[in-house]
Amino acid sequence: MTRTRSDALWIAAFGLLVAFAVPWFLWGDATVVAGLPLWLWWHVGWMALASVVFAAFARGGAWDRGVDAEVIRRG
Repeated sequence: MTRTRSDALWIAAFGLLVAFAVPWFLWGDATVVAGLPLWLWWHVGWMALASVVFAAFARGGAWDRGVDAEVIRRG
């Protein structure tokens, strides 16, 4: 995969994470699951998903985008 395409996919992934971080579609919904409101479960699941995406970003070689990684390695 080319760097430009990879960059576009990461931008889209993080854009989706930001866009759906606030569950606007659950506003006014009083559904309770396992004693907690559904919107709270949404946030718990969303933070878990964001953690997985960030781990893939950091491990997948995309972390050094726009950063001179060689200078950082040399100190």
